[in-house]
Amino acid sequence: MSVLAAFMVPHPPLIVPEVGRGGEEQIAETTAAYERVAAEVAALQPETIVITSPHAVMYADYFHISPGRKASGSFAQFRAPQVRFSEDYDQELTAHLEALAEAADFPAGTLGERDASLDHGTMVPLYFIRRHYAGGKIVRIGLSGLPLTDHYRLGQFIARACEDLGRRAVIIASGDLSHKLQTYGPYGFAAEGPVYDRRIMDVCGRAAFGELLDFDETFCDKAAECGHRSFVIMAGAFDGLAVKAEALSHQSVTGVGYGICTFYPEGPDESRHFRKEYEKKQEEAYREKAEASDAYVRLARAAVEAWVKNHRRLPVPEGLPEEMVKNRAGTFVSLHKNGQLRGCIGTILPTEANIAKEIIGNGISACSRDPRFSPVTPAELKSLDISVDVLTAPEDIDSPDQLDVKRYGVIVTCGRRRGLLLPDLDGVDTVEEQIDIARRKGGIGEDEPYRLQRFEVIRHH
Repeated sequence: MSVLAAFMVPHPPLIVPEVGRGGEEQIAETTAAYERVAAEVAALQPETIVITSPHAVMYADYFHISPGRKASGSFAQFRAPQVRFSEDYDQELTAHLEALAEAADFPAGTLGERDASLDHGTMVPLYFIRRHYAGGKIVRIGLSGLPLTDHYRLGQFIARACEDLGRRAVIIASGDLSHKLQTYGPYGFAAEGPVYDRRIMDVCGRAAFGELLDFDETFCDKAAECGHRSFVIMAGAFDGLAVKAEALSHQSVTGVGYGICTFYPEGPDESRHFRKEYEKKQEEAYREKAEASDAYVRLARAAVEAWVKNHRRLPVPEGLPEEMVKNRAGTFVSLHKNGQLRGCIGTILPTEANIAKEIIGNGISACSRDPRFSPVTPAELKSLDISVDVLTAPEDIDSPDQLDVKRYGVIVTCGRRRGLLLPDLDGVDTVEEQIDIARRKGGIGEDEPYRLQRFEVIRHH
């Protein structure tokens, strides 16, 4: 096995004495665990140290692998410019990893470098490692906004690249835990914060990597976690392998969670192909849901499939409920994949002769014309969760007091600019958030005058 071990570590600049200036003493337990990790890395004598960092270059739909021969960085932004790093990149491993991704049409590579400097998510682990071990080149990889299953798959590519080249490597999964553990912390407190930390330390302490994929995106956002995707990439590198895990430490005294765990592969285990298992369960759940869905959702799915498979606009089929062919209304068609939005397009007011045609048109747009996403591919169809919202006519309101995030959607208008947000969305808990998101979607400035409208929806899942 070319991936010799992996380590889940945090990256608080405070832990570096030149930065902390005594403040690092409050996380002495984390420091002691970090020193042990560094000593274990040194004992392994890896040729390459792969570091996944939330603070490297990050894109919504692409994993960035740092290009070039070498990179440098310092803690100057944390008032310690004397702590500097100059690291050589493993260009051969980077090139092979990029080639594997390209061959599989997987969105990872060296394009789009915005800042070549080493980030603190990379430098904090290196601060400890380099005190024990000067050898080994590095590969630095950023996270993305893609689903957790894609992060896991990237880990599989990393393991394969190391295996193909016979590269002795360790993986450093850099990432803090929740940032909302204490009321006195810099990010405040959220009830989800401590729950996340307890859960992630339990999961990683057991190397129960399949459970990493079960963390809900909204829950993770509310917990303000930092490193979950980094940990999932690491997990993917051990796909199909038994893993010996040990949780070394967990602290939350600063209001941010710092967890350290070690992971060593122990040989093949066919029961631990977690991504394949997860995707199979998801596809079964989507299929059952699709079979149980109503005429509105079945029509949207048929429209999406006809367009994605054959680039054909579906004609209105026979046998639809009367209200779908006689009534007119604005509709929204939303696509989700693995819990994440994959496309959403709609009309506030009717633009077609009936609701059925409105759904067909918006279904086609949602899968192929949402500017936030690439077009849906045929391979994704079996993993899509589809919903349809039928809108009532918008009505003017005088104040936000007449809104309810669960019941009403909102339209924010300023001149010809207009932003809309549907009701009852995960992660939107207040009227203020609802208005702010809709305003920004419409490109309306915070201080610009705007008017509000509300509408209701009938949601079909």
